[in-house]
Amino acid sequence: MNKHKLSFRNIPGWAVALAIFGILYLTGLHTETIGQVQRLLLATGLKKADVPEGTTPNKIAETDLSPSNQMAGTGFQLTTLDGKVVSFESLKGKVVFLNIWATWCPPCVAEMPNIQSLYEKVGSDKIAFVMLSVDQAGLPKVQKHIQRKGYTFPVFLPASPLPQEFDSPSIPATFILSPEGKIVSKQIGMAEYDTQEMRDFLVNLAK
Repeated sequence: MNKHKLSFRNIPGWAVALAIFGILYLTGLHTETIGQVQRLLLATGLKKADVPEGTTPNKIAETDLSPSNQMAGTGFQLTTLDGKVVSFESLKGKVVFLNIWATWCPPCVAEMPNIQSLYEKVGSDKIAFVMLSVDQAGLPKVQKHIQRKGYTFPVFLPASPLPQEFDSPSIPATFILSPEGKIVSKQIGMAEYDTQEMRDFLVNLAK
């Protein structure tokens, strides 16, 4: 009577893939793994963020996406990573790069190094970065993620309901506001932001 020896060659490929994904999921590494793959996609330059036509303040004003004459996000409150509550309206007068993300979101994780690079290149007192985490797990998890990655851009959590103008069917979602507080650019989904076009757009908008 022949005895069949267990061999990995006899295990279907789908079963191996399922087992690997299961291990990654149970260890919490699936987000990082998927994010790394998506980061490679960004590196190809095929997912550049949309930049509104015209990079002068007058031309940009024509693309205003805000729903009213008041500043987008009026009344919205944010919590910093050290627990301080700040008003979104305090950023009026600056160009605001608002990115909505979460630690469990692979495309969010994938685009963050690129946003960090953009932040380092255009960071000034006239351009404010708001990396808004919507993690329901709370502040400690977000703090741990940011510290582990070594990011230096400003990170916040909502301290009040998210304004309707920043509502999005999915994340990541990025909004750029003019110094007048008007939404002039909206990007849903992962994108490459550290491009010459985006850097010029932000710097010229801040003039």
